[in-house]
Amino acid sequence: MKIATKIALKNALKNALKNARLAAFVLVALAVILQAGAAHAAIKTQWVDYKQGNTPLSGYLIYDDSVQGRRPGILMIHDRSGFSEGTLADAQMIANLGYVVFAEDMFGKGIVPKDVPEMTKLIGIYDNDRPLMRARAMAGFNVLKAQPMVDPAKLAGIGYCFGGTTGIELIETGAPLVGFISVHGAFNNFTAEAAKNIKGRVLILHGAEDPVAPIDQLNILVTHLRAAKVDFEVNLYSGATHGFTHPQSPAEVRADAEYKVAMARFFKDVLAQ
Repeated sequence: MKIATKIALKNALKNALKNARLAAFVLVALAVILQAGAAHAAIKTQWVDYKQGNTPLSGYLIYDDSVQGRRPGILMIHDRSGFSEGTLADAQMIANLGYVVFAEDMFGKGIVPKDVPEMTKLIGIYDNDRPLMRARAMAGFNVLKAQPMVDPAKLAGIGYCFGGTTGIELIETGAPLVGFISVHGAFNNFTAEAAKNIKGRVLILHGAEDPVAPIDQLNILVTHLRAAKVDFEVNLYSGATHGFTHPQSPAEVRADAEYKVAMARFFKDVLAQ
């Protein structure tokens, strides 16, 4: 009798443990499914049509739709590739930090350059017409500021390559961004006196071996910022050349990883104030 009871208890214990493991597995699986579904449903993207003068434009808006209330907005200025896969991926990366991101359109609705010569030709238009560059950038800024989910007092920006140049031009107009990040930007043909109009902090993330924007060019901008008493910071990545966010060497792999950390820290700092 005692043996039979022990066997029965042992079997009952095994079944209980088995059922407990099964229940735990089901709960974990459901949690993962629900979490993945929520993440998938929360991120919302849309193309927003707008104009700068008579030029039709279409920018890319991305944000977490599950968040209630107003939150900080990031104006993203694309590189010479326009709305490439890389541009859209960068916009999502920043949106995942909890911000409303508007990647503004610098080239015109539907214009995506197909090769480097076409990219060079396009950015040359704006490099040689800085008033147009500033007006085009400001048009996108106004779209971001007008979004109902955005806190207009907490706006910052980031620009890559050509977008870094454009962003400096924008903040030198006095546009009310609390911070701007230039990622492997170019720094030629700025007006020294315009730096006094910058209202927020500036972070420059740059490759030490950049042949497109060498350190001597960067130093000219630094001189302007110092003279205007702008709150700025420069992170210089050894061994990195231009476009290190598309790494071609171990040094650029490191720079690409470190810029993302610096970007997140900077946005957290300036947008928390």
